[in-house]
Amino acid sequence: MGDDSDGIHMTFRELSARILEPASMLLMILGIVALCQPWIEILHRYGVTITLVGLVGFSVFSKIKPLPREEA
Repeated sequence: MGDDSDGIHMTFRELSARILEPASMLLMILGIVALCQPWIEILHRYGVTITLVGLVGFSVFSKIKPLPREEA
């Protein structure tokens, strides 16, 4: 009953490691791409902001690591 091995129940630490940290890396990459492209002005205008939001997110979420699993 209390088995969380099905992957449905995820702690915030696991969510951070599996989803939020890679999403922050992707956001940094998208910010750099937005800075380098010349066609869409709004992306070019906010490229630095997008990159900085990704950088701050990565800095926060990379510090939150999942706890080691207990073997029972």
